[in-house]
Amino acid sequence: MKVYLIGTGADGRGTLTAEAAEKIAQAELLIGAKRMLAPYMDSGKDLACLYQPERIAEVLRNSAADCAAVLLSGDSGFFSGAKNLLPHLSDMDAVMLPGISSMSAFCAKCGISYENMRFISLHGTSANIAVHAKMNRLCFFLLGGDMTAAAVCQQLTAYGLGEIRVHIGMNLGYENEQILHGRASDFFSLPNETLTVIITENADYLRFIPSAIPDCDFIRGKIPMTKAEIRCNAVAALNITHEAVVWDIGCGTGSVAVETAFRCPDGQVYAFDCKEEAVHLTEQNAIHFSCDNITAINGYCPDILRDYPAPDAVFIGGSGGELPGIFALIAEKNPKAVIALTAVSLETLAQAVPLFEQYCNAYQTVQIAVTRTKQIGSHTMFEAQNPVWLISGGFGCSAY
Repeated sequence: MKVYLIGTGADGRGTLTAEAAEKIAQAELLIGAKRMLAPYMDSGKDLACLYQPERIAEVLRNSAADCAAVLLSGDSGFFSGAKNLLPHLSDMDAVMLPGISSMSAFCAKCGISYENMRFISLHGTSANIAVHAKMNRLCFFLLGGDMTAAAVCQQLTAYGLGEIRVHIGMNLGYENEQILHGRASDFFSLPNETLTVIITENADYLRFIPSAIPDCDFIRGKIPMTKAEIRCNAVAALNITHEAVVWDIGCGTGSVAVETAFRCPDGQVYAFDCKEEAVHLTEQNAIHFSCDNITAINGYCPDILRDYPAPDAVFIGGSGGELPGIFALIAEKNPKAVIALTAVSLETLAQAVPLFEQYCNAYQTVQIAVTRTKQIGSHTMFEAQNPVWLISGGFGCSAY
């Protein structure tokens, strides 16, 4: 059977390419969501209202048609169901035909070029919003499910980005199309429209990944803090990827959580501390730096760690004397995790080194001594900081 996976554009028919219209005319069977099939109800073709990949594949295999078309909204290569459907059609002659994506259509309506735009799907998911808008001049958000335009604007505002410009498109290509422009803080009461897209435009976006953020930039309390010089080395040792899950154990003020959050905008940082004040400070600093990919948790390790996704990278700034249990749980959750630990006492160092020897095929130990300067009258004096040991290694790695 010949099967065409067709991107139908914004409105399902008016924005079809000529090739797509030709293949739909040839097809004896059309499959798609109700909205995609609506223009063909009187076509005389066999219609199947489906969107689950497994069911679509089953119907295709049981069909007597020689040619079928699966109709997909927008572009078949842009957050499309084609990606999940193709593996189920390996025994068929399947061809993908592109369409005009909602992104392309909306950018054209707004007069915005998209070659440097960041694309994020919020369709049926609670992906990060503020951290993307913070780190990119332009972001395109594809909405759907429970994530509404109003909810996106509320989250941007809650994380200090209420003044950035947003462009909101609802029901693109249909008679009730609506396009709005303004500040994120202007749109808290929008109707809940399923077919919605948003572009954020942040002229003051971050042009670099923050590292060794000055200590004075954080909201401080009476909770210990991993200082800038130590923090940047510890975070660098974790080799954090864009989509990583990071654990910050003993998060304190959340300074490490913030720096790791900027390195995994498509991932998540879970910051743990047994002190409520530390959790509160971490939450405040997450908002202060627009990092909505940080979740701060109050509880004692290692038991509380069991309830959270397996980490790709773990920083331990404080363990409450529970290092053996923490190491064992990390190894259980992800035998390939990377871990970095700071020790300010001989006792912690003595406990940590055997654990790295036990769980890591390779690790390294570095002693960092920092001396800052301080103005006293007309003189610049040296002010030594407490030395810190940084131990880092990869679980299951032959080299590090």
